[in-house]
Amino acid sequence: MDDVVLCRHGESETAAAGLVGGDAGLTALGREQAIEAGRALAGRPFDLCLTSPARRVQETAGLVLDGRDVPQIVLSDLADIEFGTFSGKPLQEYRAWIASHDPAEAPPGGESRVDTLRRFCRAYQALLERAETRLLVVAHGLTLSALTDDPPQPSVAGVPYGSSLELTRTELETAVARLERWCEAPAW
Repeated sequence: MDDVVLCRHGESETAAAGLVGGDAGLTALGREQAIEAGRALAGRPFDLCLTSPARRVQETAGLVLDGRDVPQIVLSDLADIEFGTFSGKPLQEYRAWIASHDPAEAPPGGESRVDTLRRFCRAYQALLERAETRLLVVAHGLTLSALTDDPPQPSVAGVPYGSSLELTRTELETAVARLERWCEAPAW
Protein backbone atom coordinates (compact mmCIF):
# COMPACT_ATOMS: atom_id res chain seq x y z
CA MET A 1 0.00 0.00 0.00
CA ASP A 2 1.24 3.44 -0.92
CA ASP A 3 -1.83 5.50 -0.05
CA VAL A 4 -5.33 5.06 1.30
CA VAL A 5 -8.55 7.04 1.23
CA LEU A 6 -10.88 6.32 4.14
CA CYS A 7 -14.52 7.30 3.62
CA ARG A 8 -17.34 7.38 6.15
CA HIS A 9 -20.66 5.84 5.14
CA GLY A 10 -23.69 8.00 4.43
CA GLU A 11 -26.44 8.65 6.94
CA SER A 12 -28.29 5.48 7.99
CA GLU A 13 -31.91 5.04 9.03
CA THR A 14 -30.73 4.28 12.56
CA ALA A 15 -28.55 7.40 12.76
CA ALA A 16 -31.38 9.56 11.41
CA ALA A 17 -33.48 8.30 14.32
CA GLY A 18 -30.69 9.23 16.77
CA LEU A 19 -29.96 5.61 17.70
CA VAL A 20 -26.74 3.60 17.87
CA GLY A 21 -26.01 0.11 16.62
CA GLY A 22 -28.09 -1.99 14.31
CA ASP A 23 -27.57 -2.71 10.65
CA ALA A 24 -29.92 -0.32 8.89
CA GLY A 25 -29.56 0.86 5.33
CA LEU A 26 -29.00 4.39 4.09
CA THR A 27 -31.57 7.16 4.14
CA ALA A 28 -32.26 9.16 0.97
CA LEU A 29 -29.86 11.79 2.32
CA GLY A 30 -27.31 9.04 3.03
CA ARG A 31 -27.52 7.87 -0.58
CA GLU A 32 -26.97 11.46 -1.76
CA GLN A 33 -23.95 11.75 0.56
CA ALA A 34 -22.49 8.53 -0.85
CA ILE A 35 -23.05 9.66 -4.43
CA GLU A 36 -21.37 12.99 -3.63
CA ALA A 37 -18.43 11.15 -2.07
CA GLY A 38 -18.18 9.12 -5.29
CA ARG A 39 -18.09 12.35 -7.32
CA ALA A 40 -15.38 13.77 -5.07
CA LEU A 41 -13.29 10.61 -5.50
CA ALA A 42 -14.05 10.06 -9.19
CA GLY A 43 -10.57 11.11 -10.32
CA ARG A 44 -8.82 8.84 -7.83
CA PRO A 45 -7.78 5.40 -9.09
CA PHE A 46 -8.22 2.55 -6.61
CA ASP A 47 -6.87 -0.97 -6.83
CA LEU A 48 -9.08 -2.34 -4.04
CA CYS A 49 -11.93 -1.28 -1.75
CA LEU A 50 -12.09 -2.66 1.80
CA THR A 51 -15.25 -2.24 3.82
CA SER A 52 -16.82 -2.99 7.16
CA PRO A 53 -19.52 -5.67 7.05
CA ALA A 54 -22.32 -3.17 7.87
CA ARG A 55 -25.16 -2.75 5.39
CA ARG A 56 -24.87 1.08 5.40
CA VAL A 57 -21.18 0.75 4.55
CA GLN A 58 -21.80 -1.78 1.77
CA GLU A 59 -24.43 0.51 0.22
CA THR A 60 -22.10 3.50 0.47
CA ALA A 61 -19.21 1.64 -1.17
CA GLY A 62 -21.48 0.56 -4.02
CA LEU A 63 -22.58 4.15 -4.65
CA VAL A 64 -19.07 5.61 -4.29
CA LEU A 65 -17.72 3.10 -6.81
CA ASP A 66 -20.76 3.04 -9.12
CA GLY A 67 -19.60 2.33 -12.68
CA ARG A 68 -16.04 1.55 -11.61
CA ASP A 69 -14.43 -1.88 -11.75
CA VAL A 70 -12.81 -1.96 -8.30
CA PRO A 71 -12.79 -5.24 -6.37
CA GLN A 72 -14.31 -5.08 -2.88
CA ILE A 73 -13.59 -7.17 0.18
CA VAL A 74 -14.97 -7.06 3.71
CA LEU A 75 -12.49 -6.61 6.55
CA SER A 76 -14.32 -7.49 9.76
CA ASP A 77 -11.88 -5.54 11.94
CA LEU A 78 -13.35 -2.36 10.36
CA ALA A 79 -16.75 -3.07 11.95
CA ASP A 80 -18.46 -0.43 14.06
CA ILE A 81 -18.16 -0.33 17.84
CA GLU A 82 -20.05 -3.10 19.61
CA PHE A 83 -22.42 -0.97 21.70
CA GLY A 84 -23.73 -3.84 23.86
CA THR A 85 -26.77 -2.86 25.94
CA PHE A 86 -26.79 0.57 24.26
CA SER A 87 -27.54 -0.92 20.84
CA GLY A 88 -30.82 0.48 19.57
CA LYS A 89 -30.86 3.18 22.24
CA PRO A 90 -30.39 6.95 21.85
CA LEU A 91 -26.92 8.09 20.80
CA GLN A 92 -26.96 10.66 23.61
CA GLU A 93 -27.18 7.88 26.22
CA TYR A 94 -24.10 6.14 24.83
CA ARG A 95 -22.22 9.45 24.49
CA ALA A 96 -22.91 10.23 28.17
CA TRP A 97 -21.79 6.73 29.21
CA ILE A 98 -18.53 6.72 27.21
CA ALA A 99 -17.58 10.21 28.43
CA SER A 100 -18.03 9.19 32.07
CA HIS A 101 -16.22 5.84 31.94
CA ASP A 102 -12.63 4.78 31.58
CA PRO A 103 -11.72 3.96 27.97
CA ALA A 104 -10.80 0.40 29.00
CA GLU A 105 -14.30 -0.20 30.41
CA ALA A 106 -16.90 -1.84 28.17
CA PRO A 107 -20.66 -1.41 28.45
CA PRO A 108 -22.46 -4.66 29.33
CA GLY A 109 -22.27 -6.95 26.30
CA GLY A 110 -20.22 -4.38 24.39
CA GLU A 111 -16.70 -3.38 23.52
CA SER A 112 -14.44 -0.89 25.28
CA ARG A 113 -12.96 1.99 23.33
CA VAL A 114 -9.50 0.50 23.91
CA ASP A 115 -10.61 -2.83 22.42
CA THR A 116 -12.24 -1.03 19.49
CA LEU A 117 -9.08 0.94 18.73
CA ARG A 118 -6.89 -2.14 19.07
CA ARG A 119 -9.15 -3.86 16.54
CA PHE A 120 -8.86 -0.85 14.24
CA CYS A 121 -5.06 -1.01 14.60
CA ARG A 122 -5.21 -4.61 13.35
CA ALA A 123 -7.28 -3.41 10.39
CA TYR A 124 -4.86 -0.57 9.63
CA GLN A 125 -1.92 -2.99 9.84
CA ALA A 126 -3.74 -5.26 7.38
CA LEU A 127 -4.03 -2.28 5.02
CA LEU A 128 -0.31 -1.60 5.31
CA GLU A 129 0.41 -5.22 4.40
CA ARG A 130 -1.68 -5.14 1.21
CA ALA A 131 0.19 -5.52 -2.09
CA GLU A 132 -2.22 -3.16 -3.86
CA THR A 133 -0.92 0.39 -4.21
CA ARG A 134 -4.06 2.55 -3.87
CA LEU A 135 -6.75 1.56 -1.38
CA LEU A 136 -10.21 2.83 -0.64
CA VAL A 137 -11.68 2.03 2.78
CA VAL A 138 -15.38 2.61 3.43
CA ALA A 139 -16.25 2.29 7.09
CA HIS A 140 -17.45 4.24 10.13
CA GLY A 141 -16.75 7.68 11.59
CA LEU A 142 -14.54 6.37 14.39
CA THR A 143 -12.43 4.54 11.81
CA LEU A 144 -11.47 7.97 10.45
CA SER A 145 -11.36 10.04 13.66
CA ALA A 146 -9.17 7.43 15.37
CA LEU A 147 -6.47 8.38 12.88
CA THR A 148 -6.75 12.13 13.42
CA ASP A 149 -7.77 12.68 17.06
CA ASP A 150 -4.67 12.99 19.24
CA PRO A 151 -5.37 11.72 21.81
CA PRO A 152 -8.49 9.66 21.05
CA GLN A 153 -11.69 11.22 22.35
CA PRO A 154 -14.81 9.69 23.96
CA SER A 155 -16.86 10.75 20.96
CA VAL A 156 -19.12 8.97 18.52
CA ALA A 157 -20.03 10.17 15.04
CA GLY A 158 -17.65 13.13 15.05
CA VAL A 159 -16.94 12.85 11.32
CA PRO A 160 -19.45 14.06 8.70
CA TYR A 161 -21.27 11.43 6.66
CA GLY A 162 -19.64 10.78 3.30
CA SER A 163 -16.44 12.60 4.26
CA SER A 164 -13.04 11.17 3.47
CA LEU A 165 -9.49 11.22 4.76
CA GLU A 166 -6.45 10.66 2.55
CA LEU A 167 -3.25 9.25 4.04
CA THR A 168 0.10 8.17 2.69
CA ARG A 169 1.70 4.99 3.92
CA THR A 170 3.96 6.97 6.25
CA GLU A 171 1.03 8.97 7.66
CA LEU A 172 -0.92 5.78 8.34
CA GLU A 173 2.09 4.12 9.99
CA THR A 174 2.58 7.18 12.23
CA ALA A 175 -1.11 7.28 13.22
CA VAL A 176 -1.16 3.55 14.00
CA ALA A 177 1.96 3.82 16.17
CA ARG A 178 0.33 6.72 18.07
CA LEU A 179 -2.89 4.72 18.60
CA GLU A 180 -0.99 1.66 19.78
CA ARG A 181 0.90 3.79 22.33
CA TRP A 182 -2.40 5.27 23.55
CA CYS A 183 -3.89 1.79 23.95
CA GLU A 184 -1.03 0.88 26.29
CA ALA A 185 -1.93 3.77 28.66
CA PRO A 186 -5.42 4.93 27.69
CA ALA A 187 -6.90 8.08 29.18
CA TRP A 188 -9.45 10.65 28.08
